[in-house]
Amino acid sequence: MGNETLAEFLATAGAGSKQAKDIADTIAHIAAAAASVAAAVADGATNSRFAEEGETNIQGEVQKYLDVFAHNAFLNAARSAPVACVVSEEEDLPLELNATGTLALAIDPLDGSSNIGINSPIGTIFGIYPVVQGEISANFLRSGRELIAAGYFIYGARTEFVISLGGTPKVFALNVARNQWHFVRDGVIAKSAFEFAINMSNYRFWSERERQFVDQCLDGKDGPLAVDYNMRWLAALAGETHRIFARGGIFFYPADRRKGYERGRLRYVYECAPIAYLVEKAGGIATDGATAILDLVPETLHGRCPLCFGSAAQMELFAEAKNSSERQYSPLFSKRGFFRRDA
Repeated sequence: MGNETLAEFLATAGAGSKQAKDIADTIAHIAAAAASVAAAVADGATNSRFAEEGETNIQGEVQKYLDVFAHNAFLNAARSAPVACVVSEEEDLPLELNATGTLALAIDPLDGSSNIGINSPIGTIFGIYPVVQGEISANFLRSGRELIAAGYFIYGARTEFVISLGGTPKVFALNVARNQWHFVRDGVIAKSAFEFAINMSNYRFWSERERQFVDQCLDGKDGPLAVDYNMRWLAALAGETHRIFARGGIFFYPADRRKGYERGRLRYVYECAPIAYLVEKAGGIATDGATAILDLVPETLHGRCPLCFGSAAQMELFAEAKNSSERQYSPLFSKRGFFRRDA
């Protein structure tokens, strides 16, 4: 594929049918909006207030100014594309856009906004469905298997774009000087890698299954997995996904016993389903802990879902972990640490 640009890739991808052309056109507009977000993030002269807090969105989360900037940028992009309707993290209800549009766009305009103030990776996640007849919400209250494209942008040391139109994901990097996206590599997830990502501060709220698996990772070569694992945690789904696309591993955001976390914390329509779509296309596995994410059907537009995904070998090991009536405390808090706890 060489140094193919995104424009060249989309020209080829959009040549097959009316739907393919509409998808390519929509992605081109979304990518242009992402480039404007990347420019704003990188411009130190104007972005000093982006981490400041504004209003509270419909999720009950305090918006950063960059949340609003990104939301407006992608909404304007969708208006210029053959998009009939949009559901966004920042809007309570779906928005009707183009009466003749053929596509439905689900988007998290700015994932990981809590990281803005510390200059840590943030991103954008989206999925595209074909429009269906009937109530507007029906375009989004459907199985992730019905997605026809999905992607995410990561605004980090460089801005990258991972996109799948149904095949193996492609990774493009933004050339800022030319304002062009250039192909970098195919997005394939390593079959096995010895890294896991989870927020360990919530250990006491997990089910025994999550505890058992993490304990086994922490036991390293001395434990049943017989290998030392590293732990990572970026607190941003796009960033966690990009690391796994780069070097494999496994990510968890499970349900737990805290109020409001009983069904997980990530939103199915515009976070879990698009990421699961990309992960499966890349050779990985994505589940809610038991069922494939793409086989689930959300009940509400902003409904939450547990999410576990990553390298196939590690996901299979996690699937083998069992809930147990015997409480198993992590060695991190017993034989290896100062904070010994007795069951």
